[in-house]
Amino acid sequence: MASEALIVCVTGGSGFIGSWLVRLLLEKGCTVHATVKDLDDAGETKHLCDLHGAATRLHLFQIDLLDYSSLLAAIRGTAGVFHLASPCIVDRVRDPEGELLDPAVKGTINVLRAAKECGVRRVVVTSSISAIIPSPSWPADVVKDEECWTDVDYCKENEIWYPASKTLAEKAAWKFAEENGLDVVAVNPGTVMGPVLPPVVNASMEMLVRLLQGFSSAFRMGDLELTNLPAPCCRRCHARFLGFPIVTYPDGYPSK
Repeated sequence: MASEALIVCVTGGSGFIGSWLVRLLLEKGCTVHATVKDLDDAGETKHLCDLHGAATRLHLFQIDLLDYSSLLAAIRGTAGVFHLASPCIVDRVRDPEGELLDPAVKGTINVLRAAKECGVRRVVVTSSISAIIPSPSWPADVVKDEECWTDVDYCKENEIWYPASKTLAEKAAWKFAEENGLDVVAVNPGTVMGPVLPPVVNASMEMLVRLLQGFSSAFRMGDLELTNLPAPCCRRCHARFLGFPIVTYPDGYPSK
């Protein structure tokens, strides 16, 4: 897709990756429909409204992932959708269905339904490396590819709810795409760190904060290093999969 005069929707536009993506899209001349949870929360909206080009080409929509009509309003009139909105909870989850699973899975389906109804050409779904690992039964000497999925039963048994939510959501997305003829692309970023545009710390950066505070027993440093992805690189990945021109990646970051 050519970026000139392109209208796109970014769900979760006020988040860490979402904010960078909105900025990139505005820089490319796109008109952006960005979704937020609360239009009256300056912490969600001000940094977006301050972006170059926002005054004329950024439109904010308040949505609930479980409210189909709110998503339909945000997606209507767009040619492409970047679906990033999904809860990410670092601490203990008390209500897995309500806090993570339903918003992730049902929310993704609602976005895809709305995209299909509105005639959207492509949807880029932000999944996660958490949809690939933990996968304890996958052979250690075999590269993890599209056939490797997180073991949802293992996650449920060990109450690891975020990977379960991302896995079920991505599988639901592929199933919907196949059954309804919708062009869907999934992006599986790892731990995303870098400069923060929103005035809050996201879940990935919270992991870094906790490491710096000495809570290293909760993480394996090797895994964090191998999955680290800088925020500017991640936003370019998203843009590339909607069909923008060549993306330049910074040197020096591990690929496997």
